[in-house]
Amino acid sequence: MLQTPLRKDLETPLRGVRTNIVQSIRAFRVQDLQDAATSLGHHFLYANLAHAQSKQDVLDLIAGQFTFPSHFGKNFDALYDCMTDPLHKSGPQPGFIVVLEQIPATGKFDKEAREQLLDIFRDAADYWSDRKIPFRCFYSFL
Repeated sequence: MLQTPLRKDLETPLRGVRTNIVQSIRAFRVQDLQDAATSLGHHFLYANLAHAQSKQDVLDLIAGQFTFPSHFGKNFDALYDCMTDPLHKSGPQPGFIVVLEQIPATGKFDKEAREQLLDIFRDAADYWSDRKIPFRCFYSFL
């Protein structure tokens, strides 16, 4: 006789999702992703960017919500650096689930800026993939 597990498998939302990817949040709920991160022992990084109007606003919000160090350079290169090398050098990493919610679409943060931002996270996913560390980033647009 098969026994039913006592608790639901929390990794279920990530079943079929590659371990190193940047993709639209689509059908995923933030809470389910956070629960999956907890279940897997991964870092959960969340930033709500709804109030950002410019690249500087986006970087400020990410820096604050991801608790970057005060010396964060507030440019895309510094963002990439904070998402990769210092973390790698700080010791073994279990994995990452990142949510960038409501990325703005404004005159000061246009389609090109949004693609540059997502490219940073794609590059970070590649960086962690090379080290066999899961890095999944989910995003939505405002």
